[in-house]
Amino acid sequence: MRALRSFTVRPSLPAELAPLERLAMNLRWSWHEPTRELFRSVDPDGWDATSHDPVRLLGTVSADRLDALRADPAFRRDLAELDAGLDHYLERPRWFQERAGSSPLGTVAYFSPEYGIAEALPQYSGGLGVLAGDHLKAASDLGVPLVALGLFYRHGYFRQAQGPDGWQLENYPDLDPWAMALTPCEGVRVTVELAGRPLHAQVWRAEVGRVPLYLLDADVDDNPDDLRHVTDRLYGGDTEHRLRQEILLGVGGVRALDALGLRAEVFHTNEGHAGFLGLERMRRAIVDDGLGFGEAIEAVRGGCIFTTHTPVPAGIDRFPRELMEAYFSGWAAECGIGLDDLMTLGHRPGDGPEERFNMAVMGLHLAGRSNGVSRLHGEVSRDMFDDLWPDVPAEEVPIGSITNGVHAPTWVAPEMAGLLRRHVGPDWAEAGSDAWAALDDVVDADLWDVRQRGRERLVAFVRARLRSSALARGASASDVAWCDEVLDPAALTFCFARRFATYKRATLLLSQTERLMALLSSPDRPVQFVFAGKAHPADDQGKEMIRRIVSFASSVSVRQRFVFLEDYDIAVARVLYAGADVWLNNPRRPLEACGTSGMKSALNGGLNCSILDGWWDELFDGDNGWAVTSAEAIEDEARRDEIEANSLFELLEHQVVSLFTDRAGEAVPSRWLTRVKHSLTTIGPAVLASRMVRDYTEQLYEPAAAQAARMAHAGLAPARELAAWKARVLAGWSEVAVRSVEVSEDVAELGADRAVSAEVSLGPLDPGDVEVQLVHGPVGQHDEMEAATVVAMAPADGDPGRSDRWTATFRCERPGRYGVTVRILPCHPDLASPVELGRIAWA
Repeated sequence: MRALRSFTVRPSLPAELAPLERLAMNLRWSWHEPTRELFRSVDPDGWDATSHDPVRLLGTVSADRLDALRADPAFRRDLAELDAGLDHYLERPRWFQERAGSSPLGTVAYFSPEYGIAEALPQYSGGLGVLAGDHLKAASDLGVPLVALGLFYRHGYFRQAQGPDGWQLENYPDLDPWAMALTPCEGVRVTVELAGRPLHAQVWRAEVGRVPLYLLDADVDDNPDDLRHVTDRLYGGDTEHRLRQEILLGVGGVRALDALGLRAEVFHTNEGHAGFLGLERMRRAIVDDGLGFGEAIEAVRGGCIFTTHTPVPAGIDRFPRELMEAYFSGWAAECGIGLDDLMTLGHRPGDGPEERFNMAVMGLHLAGRSNGVSRLHGEVSRDMFDDLWPDVPAEEVPIGSITNGVHAPTWVAPEMAGLLRRHVGPDWAEAGSDAWAALDDVVDADLWDVRQRGRERLVAFVRARLRSSALARGASASDVAWCDEVLDPAALTFCFARRFATYKRATLLLSQTERLMALLSSPDRPVQFVFAGKAHPADDQGKEMIRRIVSFASSVSVRQRFVFLEDYDIAVARVLYAGADVWLNNPRRPLEACGTSGMKSALNGGLNCSILDGWWDELFDGDNGWAVTSAEAIEDEARRDEIEANSLFELLEHQVVSLFTDRAGEAVPSRWLTRVKHSLTTIGPAVLASRMVRDYTEQLYEPAAAQAARMAHAGLAPARELAAWKARVLAGWSEVAVRSVEVSEDVAELGADRAVSAEVSLGPLDPGDVEVQLVHGPVGQHDEMEAATVVAMAPADGDPGRSDRWTATFRCERPGRYGVTVRILPCHPDLASPVELGRIAWA
């Protein structure tokens, strides 16, 4: 029979063991191995049975076991030390506090639709959420003042299984926040309007080390049934459902900060899903502070940062006008604007009023600073959005890049962490390249022992997982006996694990099965492959890729060397990263924005074999892994896949396998380990989340905080002034022009100074409204300047009041063809970027 109401009963621990609950409720345990070991010692079997969840574990421990622990002086000593250690971690100054000088940064509010902190808090689907989790952990370790906002999904993301035909099946579990490391924010309620109906949400708090994570939950009695389901599933439902979720995340997240008494200067949106936070902040500036529409934009954008993770337009949320009208007509009316004015925030130049509202475009319009997540992705993003800055060359479009990083203590296996601690130092997870260089001196046998143990653990895990999955599908114990002989703990192990999207091409190896079978069947050079990953529930093409891999892996001839692990999550990923000798990645370049799985494998001593896409494009140096040929110039996808598959197999057949198996009589593969060490020293310090968060702090957070403070000064007077200045400049820009350019002499001596003068017209603008620039550099094909240098020009007679003739000099530092041009840009001290207005008058 069904219960009328249900509730959770939490255990009551003896006073002597009370610190266990405090340790369990701070998610630092998920990356602090001593704390994890303490919980494992409470009940080793229970630790495994509860999937390494301390909160669940404490709910299953018997009274007799608690009495035994209470009477165990060694356990109580360890408990007291770890409790004091948590206090020390939370309170002592860290990198941010120890930096010289004062920082303008008060608090960063970080918004993301998902967070992958630990398997015990399943509020993530894949890379975006795991990156957000690593961002929070690194901010905690570094002491960066950050609070995080998200949603609590009552069914999280789906658990994966396979049907008899290998087709992916999805099961959505019921999640109980009371049984997790979450506490309710008592008395805090958030209300947003959804098409004229109020949606109420409660707020849960998770402690991620020093960083609080607040999750909004619509499953409350105040809401009717249909609105209670707004936060039912991550990335579930139709377009309207997604819109409702994103309103709650963005608008509700800003209101949650207020309800919690928190003030943030910087707002960081991790992808466009939370972009409506900008509209809520604009509404307040208009309604509460009396700003106009344009003035409100300037008031909010200075402190806003937008990070895009999407290298293709199809991956961006876009909402039809009728939905925007239904859900935001009230917002527009309250702000005193028309719906068309709102829609322009999500439109590109040339879009008609009926064009869908683009969340990434709004993110770029309302953020003073924007970035991609790898160097290559920054280039792709600048090309993808260059029409938002119509006069600006793609390379100068104001979208930068900060390459993602991974939180090493979360992902590095204990054995490898111990080796890194001994050789790099106790702070290895925050150390620079000089410290990591010490790994060149690691004894081969020691490194090989770490790698062997990781592979052995992977083999044991795979065998147990395959066995339990088969038994769950109804197989008998006799039928699954073969699982005990799957994989070889000594064989070269390749892993491919990620979301099964078509562009990631999980089935590329299956395109040449004869060559794959030859690799799998070699008695002298044994190799094995482990695949894992989920397809989005609506992605039938991704599901078909899984079905093909499962079908191939089910063949009796290969099933002991080629496996697919179902239900890929953080726990599975950690085992794969520690055990993989080679991490495979073969997306269609440049569709991988960054990708971080290969980073985690590299930190564990795995070698990457990948298309030069995402992070690998900037960190591959020729000796720290292998680069698969990319044939993106070929438009025929089938032909391109064939070429790139050939390249992959050539590498495996002639370089990768032999380097591992050919040992010239040595006990360990010394040439392989030389490459592993080089991978660790060149990749390790570059892929740390500590490096990533330091970059965000210094390059984005602090400049944004300083600009937000400037805009807020004197009752937002600078925001009003900047908006008026922009309107005046844009209105008069059509009259701005470079009339002529004169260069002294047609031939120049190397190293000699050259003079350039330009006659310009500024129309109604003043000289102080612009900067006239000389651009010079070597000339390549089609007279395009390469590595151009920009020099500010000055009025010819030194009188800044004159604006008709400007001059500058430069020096030719390279022989050969050289070129110059002149341009005029709007100039104002409060612009976040010199090309912010997208206007340049060229000669």
